[in-house]
Amino acid sequence: MTKQKLIHNGKLLDADKPLISPNNRSFRYGDGCFETMKIVNGKICLADYHFERLFTSLELLQFEKPTYLTAALLREQVLGLAKKNNHFKLARIRLTFFRGDGGLYDAENHFPNYIIQSWELNPIYNQLNENGLVIDIFKNARKVCDNYSHLKSNNYLSYAMAALWAKKNHLNDALLLNPYDNVSDTTIANMWIVKDGIIKTPALTEGCVSGVMRRHLLKSIRDEAMPIEETQIICDDVLHAQEIFLTNAIYGIKWVQQCGKANYQTQLGALLHKKILVPLFTS
Repeated sequence: MTKQKLIHNGKLLDADKPLISPNNRSFRYGDGCFETMKIVNGKICLADYHFERLFTSLELLQFEKPTYLTAALLREQVLGLAKKNNHFKLARIRLTFFRGDGGLYDAENHFPNYIIQSWELNPIYNQLNENGLVIDIFKNARKVCDNYSHLKSNNYLSYAMAALWAKKNHLNDALLLNPYDNVSDTTIANMWIVKDGIIKTPALTEGCVSGVMRRHLLKSIRDEAMPIEETQIICDDVLHAQEIFLTNAIYGIKWVQQCGKANYQTQLGALLHKKILVPLFTS
């Protein structure tokens, strides 16, 4: 079996090689961001959206990006790594960016260090789930609503605790709330409901991550002239919705069968998967 590789700041290394020191600011403070991408048949799905979000995040987090660090360079390295690891047909890719060593007030520099990793994906990730997800609302943490809420930050504590809670309670995922008790998103996905004939998803001002699949679906739904709102969603809206589905860049759409004691079927979620995601994941 071929030993798996990763890329660290442009260099190909063994995937099990230690890379950071105990003084690393990402390890200490979560100082950085990441992108999770999907490769299908040697192509990065929604690549332009991913790299646009990445470079916007680096700028907002005050990294000093060298001129050579471009989307074209990263795309070449991502695909090269996937090919090296025999993950070229269907893979999950993670790009992690982080500041180097230093204390809270005295970073050594603001260079964007990065690691690229790849993992093979099961073809099931291109399909709509047969059995609906079972989820519930996690109330022990709140997603803040600020200029950084929409980033995929390396500071992932609220999501990590929600994921542990979900696993302990035999759930597939958990909804997180913002400080105003409105729904933000889930541990790994954006959340959508269908209520009174309208598709609704939390607005970015509600603290949710600005998901790449969320962006793609919003545009596609509007192109189809379907009624759609980016808005506030309260827990009561979730419990009285006709449908719930979750989206992320890896699995696309997953429909929810149960949240708390409320039950749902899938109709629109299945239609959107067939009409929008099947062409994306089979191109």
